[in-house]
Amino acid sequence: MVGAAAMSMRQASLESSVINQYLNQEIEVVAQVKTDPSKSSSGNYSFTARLLTFKADGKSFSVRTPIRVVTKKGIELLPGQKISAVVTAIKSKEARVAALVIVNGEISVLTKPTGWALALGAIREGLRTNSGDGDAGALIPGMVLGDTSKQTPEFKEVMKRSGLTHLVAVSGANFAIVSTFVLWCMQFLIRKKSMRVLATAVALMCFIALVRPSPSVLRAAAMAAVLLTAQLGKRASDSLPALGFAICAVVLGDPWQARDAGFALSVLATAGLLLLAPRIEEKLPTHQKLAGALAPPIAAMVFCAPILVSLSGYLSPMSVIANLIAAPAVAPITVLGFIAALISPIAPWLTQAIIFVIRFPAGFITWVAHWVADFPVLTIHNGLIGFALVATILLLITLFKKSWKQITAVLLVIVLSLGWIQRWPAGDWELAQCDIGQGDSLVINLGNDRAIVIDVGPDPTSIDKCLRDLGVKQIPLLILSHFHADHVGGLSGLLDGRKVQQVWITNNLEPTIESSMALIALSGTEIVTVQKGLIANIAHVKLEVLWPESTVRSFEELPGEGSQINNSSIAVVASTVDWSLFSAGDLEPPAQHELIKSVRPVDIYKVSHHGSKYQDEGLMRALSAQVALISVGAKNPYGHPAAESIDSLTRLGTQVLRTDRDGAVAITASLHHLRVRKSRGRVRLFYWS
Repeated sequence: MVGAAAMSMRQASLESSVINQYLNQEIEVVAQVKTDPSKSSSGNYSFTARLLTFKADGKSFSVRTPIRVVTKKGIELLPGQKISAVVTAIKSKEARVAALVIVNGEISVLTKPTGWALALGAIREGLRTNSGDGDAGALIPGMVLGDTSKQTPEFKEVMKRSGLTHLVAVSGANFAIVSTFVLWCMQFLIRKKSMRVLATAVALMCFIALVRPSPSVLRAAAMAAVLLTAQLGKRASDSLPALGFAICAVVLGDPWQARDAGFALSVLATAGLLLLAPRIEEKLPTHQKLAGALAPPIAAMVFCAPILVSLSGYLSPMSVIANLIAAPAVAPITVLGFIAALISPIAPWLTQAIIFVIRFPAGFITWVAHWVADFPVLTIHNGLIGFALVATILLLITLFKKSWKQITAVLLVIVLSLGWIQRWPAGDWELAQCDIGQGDSLVINLGNDRAIVIDVGPDPTSIDKCLRDLGVKQIPLLILSHFHADHVGGLSGLLDGRKVQQVWITNNLEPTIESSMALIALSGTEIVTVQKGLIANIAHVKLEVLWPESTVRSFEELPGEGSQINNSSIAVVASTVDWSLFSAGDLEPPAQHELIKSVRPVDIYKVSHHGSKYQDEGLMRALSAQVALISVGAKNPYGHPAAESIDSLTRLGTQVLRTDRDGAVAITASLHHLRVRKSRGRVRLFYWS
């Protein structure tokens, strides 16, 4: 109650800050940097700062309020530096800050970083630079410093599927586990218990300074203090009051922690280490030292499982094995990585030598992650269902200890059966529209784990997941309709573990940045620039290219949202004895109208430009499709799909399927009789993927 009251007071203070009187206006600010700038998925850089002064409407204000700064240009800043910039302040959804300020021009640096900040920054950069390339090189800074900047989206997805995400951030449950492992390692160096605890405390204090004393790290440090207190006590129960005191102190000091999932993970992991780890250690039929190493991660994982599943959306039976196998490698990476980071500014050669050693356990963890990620996982419909499912299983096992084996077996059979029944696409399929957000990606099944793919969407993780669900491992043909990011941005996800034999591209290479990146990623692959008239047969599928023309067409009028880029999209008809499809990227009315005489009725129409209002109804009539597929992101800012476009299709007797409501769509066909299976729109609590 006291924490809730404190949070309400702080929230009211932030909302009443004077800067909120000048929202959506251009103002000049002076602020002090609080966190390191980080690059977001949108390409912008952001960091938190304390606003010191600002000028607006000819008035100057002195304040001390937290803000979040967003800038399009990367800049090297360290905590403690003062900056000035002309910004536009807008209302922020982030509870901890009074406003979100967007930098309109350049950021001026007013002060140099302190020697302490420079030293810590050099240490962090030294470890980041010397950790090397690949997933192992990206894992080391994540485990040691909480620095995930080197991790690719694909690797992050692999860690989620394998249940090892908690290892790549120095906060929450990982911090508690690492604290225990550090203490365990100290027993080999120091005999006296109190001195081991003291040495561990000193090491962790240095560790906290190095990873930045952010709210998440400070709360984890509070939990670590509880663990160290437990080590000095004779009974585990002696530390429970300390845990309660730490919870109260954290919530009172930072009331927003009460709504943070990371705080719950920290508390649960600590409770697991205090209450469950000793019992597990007693029952493990192994050597005492080995049991002491295995018990902590098992206990923390059991207590944290409901929340971890609710956050990741995955329940992997193999994650238990993955955590057990990976656990012994955590302590060497953390301890040696910490030493390597500390000496990196003064002895880079020794840092490189230590990194060379710990790359082996880091590589081992990445191998475990990739190995486990290839196994099917239960994908949970939403976080609440995931939490309830795992919590119920653990509760039943706890209540019926004597029959826990039988209960576990029954629950396992139920979960496996329901998951199998609810899987997508559930057996044979001919075509599939992936659910990849605001973008496009269509897959044509060739059999034997092979498929033709038309566009890859904007997100590597989404297209990789879709192709994984469909079982696609080889791609004889990839068609990139045009080079807008929402059609080619996910290319790295498609290329992850899959071989592409040939790529069709349009003759318009704009935008140049996106096309250059795509072509570099596809280097070594046969690339063909196509135009209308091309006919090809791949397996049982016939492909006819209807657009673009040999040269980029410049239409005098461009009614619509686009440009020559959209109107240069590849339009293709794919057909078999069982079905036919028309797909044309983002073609808009001028180019669509040119195709009316070239098309014939088809079974499936992949609607151009995400169902925008700019459609040629004459083309819709000429196609007379049974099913229209609209790939579109939920609540997108473009108003896609347009109501008038859907109405036009419906009037023609076409069944409209849209990914924002229906999810991914799989179609089975037999002699032009279609059967549709959607991933949403039905009771689908969990399913194998």
